[in-house]
Amino acid sequence: MADPAAGPPVPDDLATIARGLSGEIERTVSQALDEDLGSGDATSESTLPTGATCSASIVVRAAGIISGLPLVEAVFEACPGTASVVRLVDDGHTAPAGAAVATLDGDASAILSGERTALNFLGHLSGIATLTRRYVDAVSGTKATILDTRKTTPGLRRLEKYAVRCGGATNHRIGLYDAVLIKDNHLMLSSTLEEAVSGAREASDLEITVEVEDLDQLARALEIGADRVLLDNMSPAMMRDAVKLTAGRAPLEASGGINLDTVTEIARTGVDFISVGSLTHSAPSLDVSLEVTA
Repeated sequence: MADPAAGPPVPDDLATIARGLSGEIERTVSQALDEDLGSGDATSESTLPTGATCSASIVVRAAGIISGLPLVEAVFEACPGTASVVRLVDDGHTAPAGAAVATLDGDASAILSGERTALNFLGHLSGIATLTRRYVDAVSGTKATILDTRKTTPGLRRLEKYAVRCGGATNHRIGLYDAVLIKDNHLMLSSTLEEAVSGAREASDLEITVEVEDLDQLARALEIGADRVLLDNMSPAMMRDAVKLTAGRAPLEASGGINLDTVTEIARTGVDFISVGSLTHSAPSLDVSLEVTA
């Protein structure tokens, strides 16, 4: 297996997370193959000799953090025919440009029919993991933890959040059901912030985060005992003031328009968390290819 990337250690629970996603992986792969194969691979069926076999390698054309190999394996398990996959690296590890991350052997039709679906998953999730690692590296040496958001591809949220974990960051809430986040639109339809928080406490025992836009709102959120406060689109200078005002009474999360040019300065303000939507909604795919070798 490849050595872990320099920087934060590869999470030791990635394999456990992947196993927990096995049902989701199977369903997602099934849908993707139905979409691509339809009634069959017309090209392979019309050009390949009956019973043809081959060997192939999946190669990364740019260096990156690998994520998605469980889906690659699931693709070739689900394709008509028999093709075995051998990993050469594990998810969460770095692969240098030009490196093979897996080899395949078996029915040529299965390998060629599953090629694009497997590469789409691997490229997309590895792209998320690679971008995530850049953010994690950018805040190294500070107390800040990088978080993802709910800005994910519909139907792929848990897989994309798995890729974030492969990149060394931490998952925020998975959906609307596992945490309370009181935002400006909620307050527009509530009488007061106090009533909104009180209602949330009566309804569940979930963590309550309150979004604030200035220091006055922050003071109110702290006074009523918010479990966490989200600093929405604040400048670094205001974030530093927010950290002083809070004085450790609640974790602070920075959010809104954060990018690689600004994340280090934001981390140095002393906030506890930085949530970055672009990890999942704007990560470019890692360039990967499948090359028949024999």
